[in-house]
Amino acid sequence: MTGAPGRSAPTIDPKDLTLKISGAIIGLVIVLWLGKNFLYDPGQFLTVAIQGLKNGALYALIALGYTMVYGIIQLINFAHGDLFMLGTMMSAFVITTVLGQSSPGPAGYAAFVVALVVSMAFCGGLNVGIERFAYRRLRRAPKLAPLITAVGVSFVLQFIGLRWNGSGQKQWQSVIPDGQINIGSVEIDVQTIIIFAVTIPLLLLLTWLVTRTKQGRAMRATAQDQDAARLMGINVDRTISFTFALGGALAGAAGLMYQQVVGTTAYNLGFQLGLIAFTSAVLGGIGNLTGAVLGGLLIGLIQGLNDGLVYGLGQQWSQSVVFTILILLMVFKPAGLLGKNVTEKV
Repeated sequence: MTGAPGRSAPTIDPKDLTLKISGAIIGLVIVLWLGKNFLYDPGQFLTVAIQGLKNGALYALIALGYTMVYGIIQLINFAHGDLFMLGTMMSAFVITTVLGQSSPGPAGYAAFVVALVVSMAFCGGLNVGIERFAYRRLRRAPKLAPLITAVGVSFVLQFIGLRWNGSGQKQWQSVIPDGQINIGSVEIDVQTIIIFAVTIPLLLLLTWLVTRTKQGRAMRATAQDQDAARLMGINVDRTISFTFALGGALAGAAGLMYQQVVGTTAYNLGFQLGLIAFTSAVLGGIGNLTGAVLGGLLIGLIQGLNDGLVYGLGQQWSQSVVFTILILLMVFKPAGLLGKNVTEKV
């Protein structure tokens, strides 16, 4: 009598095993690097980490515009970084030229609030106009057409910035207070507190709009299936315009805070910051709002730690470190940290 055939042992894919081992080694190296820097000087470690999170909050605001537009019409809007650039110029124009404020004080704080509203409205309205006249007719066109159009719009916005600001950098005075708050050996810039005081409510408001309101439900339905959303009575064109308005408004808010903290404006600013913000959206999972915020904060944190720690590669290697980490993540998790692998419709 022959015995029942036994179960075959599970096979191990050498490729998966190699990826897991490589990921474990990379993770161990990162943990050892962070641990060594923290033990060397905990105060410095926490100080540069907070500074990095401050920059990450700005990246997150810009990245949300990328990920919202991609999530609803699957378009990578390369003009979004230049929209942020124009937001910096509008902020400087309102505060310094129109309202004549150049130093902290009650009048300066009021000018900051006015500039926040104006910059958000300006960038939001401009983004809606771009969607209406440049992207709307291309929704059902081959994907290369809107992509090239977005690149063209980016050059148009850069030209506007060049004519507005000039070819060089312009320096502006800040109306938000400077200084530091010391908690033990940890130093926290007052500007960092202000950035978080503006950014966190904006992110909470966006979350509420998307998850709790009728317009937010319309946005999520349109992102899933535009034709089905139309059959349910949703005005798809208005919903997409509303999404562009939200993304533009967040870019305008980021433009104000960048202009006030860094104090400079330049026509080519949108390329670098836009590229970092787009990287943040991809890192977190393009199309995922929470992922965009997480990606922005992580990239800001990585830059801050690399630039400010004793055992770091230094600021000259900052971009290389960020994109190396992005490439490694794409190898191990192509959809991003919070993204989902989906089958593309054809």
